[in-house]
Amino acid sequence: MLFSKFFIPTLRETPAEAEAISHVLMLRSGYVRQLASGLYIYLPLAWRVMNKINKIIREEMDAVGAQEISMPGLHPAEIWQKTGRWSDIGDEMFRLKDRGGRDMCLGMTHEEIITWLASVEIRSYRDLPRIWYQIQTKFRDEARPKSGILRTREFIMKDSYSFDRDEDGLEGSYQKHAAAYHRIFARCGLKFYQVQSDPGMMGGAAAHEFMAPSPAGEDTIVLCSKCGYAANTELALSVPPPQKITGAENPPIPPLTKGGEGGLEDIPTPDKRTVAEVSNFLKAHPSCFIKSLLLIGEDGPFLALVRGDRELHEKKLTKIAGEFRAARKDEVKEILGVEAGFIGPHNNKLKKIADVSLKEGIYITGANREGFHTKGIKPGVHFEAEWHDIHIAQEGDKCSVCGAEIRLEKAIEIGNIFKLGTKYSRPLKAIYLDENGKDRTVIMGSYGIGPARIAAAAIEQNHDKDGMIWPQSIAPFDIEIIPLDLGDGEIMKTAETIYKDLTNERVEALMDDRPERPGVKFKDADLIGIPYQIIIGKKGLKEGFVELKSRRTKETQRTAPSDVVKRVKERRLNAS
Repeated sequence: MLFSKFFIPTLRETPAEAEAISHVLMLRSGYVRQLASGLYIYLPLAWRVMNKINKIIREEMDAVGAQEISMPGLHPAEIWQKTGRWSDIGDEMFRLKDRGGRDMCLGMTHEEIITWLASVEIRSYRDLPRIWYQIQTKFRDEARPKSGILRTREFIMKDSYSFDRDEDGLEGSYQKHAAAYHRIFARCGLKFYQVQSDPGMMGGAAAHEFMAPSPAGEDTIVLCSKCGYAANTELALSVPPPQKITGAENPPIPPLTKGGEGGLEDIPTPDKRTVAEVSNFLKAHPSCFIKSLLLIGEDGPFLALVRGDRELHEKKLTKIAGEFRAARKDEVKEILGVEAGFIGPHNNKLKKIADVSLKEGIYITGANREGFHTKGIKPGVHFEAEWHDIHIAQEGDKCSVCGAEIRLEKAIEIGNIFKLGTKYSRPLKAIYLDENGKDRTVIMGSYGIGPARIAAAAIEQNHDKDGMIWPQSIAPFDIEIIPLDLGDGEIMKTAETIYKDLTNERVEALMDDRPERPGVKFKDADLIGIPYQIIIGKKGLKEGFVELKSRRTKETQRTAPSDVVKRVKERRLNAS
């Protein structure tokens, strides 16, 4: 392909609206253009990348026995109503009416549609197992589209679905997909982790996400290098370090009573409500405090208790207590007779859900009276509670499996796998007859990959100050030929011969035939990130060589023009 004929509208300046590196570079290098918030046009270079990613996905999905289909992007509401998600999903679903007034939506995912298909096509155990997949456009009305193609309102997704007779069959399909995903992401040149995750609106028994570490990631994952534990912070378990009492001027243990045991002591803390305020006032570490939060659940008010140096993880708590909300100021006063900031877990009969980090130790809490906090609170003695991990994991915590120190990384979600079970097949009546002629409900799994997220993650993980550095497998071209002087007949003859020979060997080459200065060509070549460059100059040809340069390492190899195709093929083979 000739650069002069190919549409590559590069920019010299960084667009003001771009924040993530991948967004900046895709705009500057002429890969995408933004039509509106969360809507992008993929220009020729980007579309070549997307096609290569999709080719890898198709090859690996086909290899596990999946069969490709295509489903509509426009869905009738009644199918979503049968599973309850029509009402469960909020404003992120695009809804509309057809000319007959029938409720419709744009598909943000296809569980309902694929299950409808299974309900009319799968009749017998002989029809199982099945894996169907598609690569198709989805729609999601993101409240805050951001980071370029990482979070958009219209996006391409590979979604596949497994249908099995039983849980053992689902486990087999699940592991097939996990293994296929490992191969897909490795072939795309990504560093990634498979982590435990929350099924969220998808539902089901279990789920894992595939996360590409990147500072641009909106998710945080917890990792243990010793035992391999990996989980999204939405459900990651961890063990906080012990309380920091040493050196505290006012430790949580009050003076001994006459009986020789520590009693409770109320301390005046006027106008000090938050842990930070009381901690500074009493000169005690935040880990010496219990943070008591009054919440209103489906069955009434309850207290959530976390250590003062921890934050409540609302999603974890929702799994335990159901939906809830924070109590209003007037509700706190009405229920507990005290203002927020002075609440304690003792001397009240409310249900309490406490973080496991509070099981050991003696603490300071609100005294349940205005302007005071209480020292000497001992869990299990002064209050009873249900014990769960409801804190957000932090750096410095220990692994809940092996006790080693965990680390946290920002990451981009690039894929996910879900064990759906019968969440969709039961309401949509996807039934089969077993060997004994009895009706059985089909067991399902759902598996997604975001090709655009793969592309963005690849840029986030592979770039330098000059531009992108594409992994060989998904680069828009294998190599770029850069003749430095179009007016030199020998240079152009050599460039055209190399270009023709590479094309004959099925090496995808882009030749920069523009009448631009060498500096402009070099800048654009580095910006668009094609893995290798062949630089053809007058001085080199006089000495019998052209330069073969690696975009990643910047190393240059001098080689005879007649040998350059062989060298390119060797490098491409080594990179695959």
